Amino acid sequence: MIQILVSNPLLAIMLVLAAGAAFGQIKFGPLRFGAAGALFVGLAVGALDPKIGASLGVVQTLGLALFVYTVGLVAGSTFVRDLRTQWPLMVLGAVVLTAVAGSVTALGQSMGVTKPAIAGMYAGSLTTTPALQAAQDASGGDPWVPVGYAIGYPVGVIIAIIIVALVIGHEWPARRDTPSQAGAGVGAASVVVENPMRVVSLPGWDAGVVTASYLKHGETTTVAKPSDVLEAGDEILIVGPEAAVREAEEALGRRSERELTDFRAEVDYRRFVLSNPDLAGSTVSELKIGPRFHGRITRVQRGDLDILATDDLVLQPGDRLLAVLPKEQMRAAARYFGNSEKRISQVDALSVGLGMTLGLLLGLIPIPMIGGGTFSLGTAAGPLIAGMFLGAIHRTGRFHWDIPLAANLTIRQLGLLLFLAAVGLASGPAFASSAFTADGGKIAGLAAIVVLACALLFLVGGRLIGLSNQRVVGAFAGLVGQPAILSYATSRTADERVETGYAVLFAVGIVVKIVLVTVMVS
Repeated sequence: MIQILVSNPLLAIMLVLAAGAAFGQIKFGPLRFGAAGALFVGLAVGALDPKIGASLGVVQTLGLALFVYTVGLVAGSTFVRDLRTQWPLMVLGAVVLTAVAGSVTALGQSMGVTKPAIAGMYAGSLTTTPALQAAQDASGGDPWVPVGYAIGYPVGVIIAIIIVALVIGHEWPARRDTPSQAGAGVGAASVVVENPMRVVSLPGWDAGVVTASYLKHGETTTVAKPSDVLEAGDEILIVGPEAAVREAEEALGRRSERELTDFRAEVDYRRFVLSNPDLAGSTVSELKIGPRFHGRITRVQRGDLDILATDDLVLQPGDRLLAVLPKEQMRAAARYFGNSEKRISQVDALSVGLGMTLGLLLGLIPIPMIGGGTFSLGTAAGPLIAGMFLGAIHRTGRFHWDIPLAANLTIRQLGLLLFLAAVGLASGPAFASSAFTADGGKIAGLAAIVVLACALLFLVGGRLIGLSNQRVVGAFAGLVGQPAILSYATSRTADERVETGYAVLFAVGIVVKIVLVTVMVS
């Protein structure tokens, strides 16, 4: 059987994926390892024979590049908006990584562990392959670098996932964070007007936290326009976060005893799938639904999120737009939006290929370091940064960089599993030969200290800064640099701030860790 796996590396990968998926579903108390199960099964299978994982470098690189590129596309759309919020996390992450690196180097040397082993352990416990390569280059190929990495890697994954499991469900004050689109929710209320005013004067309208759809004046129902004047006795449907809807309702009048959405003879509502590629990357206001169809988009469903359709919201392929329109405009609107489930299941191979090429080329660029030497972002940070940039601009001429969310998640999961399985198979022999020795025990202990110290300092620091639990936990996953930790965190919450925090700290963390391991070895 072992010889069959050696001769058929693709079979070995698929076996590890299947067994890893099964192992990842096993509950250890409140914890499931999920995608990380492929890593642990890979370590066990790879330990059977070093040749099994010897030829999987390209698979590992491809899986990681696909994963970080698709994460970057999603996170990029909110990164620019949240940059003012994010920069304290970047500074905090750099300080924490530096402080822990200096402390663990001194502690490791006092225990008799060599500098190359410490550097490899540091890169492994923080699961950063580019840092492993930098440590190997700086040490002249010392064999203890990959040994330290192989031992530290699973220790870092296990402890970090446990920490995330313990923290992700606990809320704390987030006075300096932007609210989550997932947490805000969207509600609606039919309101009877008692205090006449213009629609545009509704509390929250200028701030973009409420909108309006149905307007009933006497026996006539129309779609509300900002310029409409609301008279006493009119009824209007207010849409937005529940608190904002209540505030608008109190200013306007009282809750109606009937639902305006029941009056569908003249005005109707419907969810349309955005599959027209010419509209992807446009904002809600750029669609000009009012002048074009005399209607209004009130909500956008993206994955599991239901988002208020503010004028500046950038639309992505696969979004489901809730539009309120005159009934005779429904067919024309469907043709305009595309409204094709089949079309959004297709991936634009040209844009994905160009985006990945840009990211991989970016990862090859040598960056000079102070004091001499160079480093590169590699196949992890390069595609991530390219994805974030392209996800932020959405489109370039007729090129649409966004991938429909369902397809994005599928590619991301596949890339993650390929990466973890290949890492496990390649690292299994070194892990098995060294993990259960005295030196291996010291290295494992140091790896645990690295992750625990980073978690304590970073989580406490993030809370003191005033950022949300979700953003700080996502950023911690990025600080550790482990996709499996992000996957576990997003399985526990739909909050988009998790991915945004991960993306920025992942990129910053890789650069900082590459510099640190080079200094540690030298």
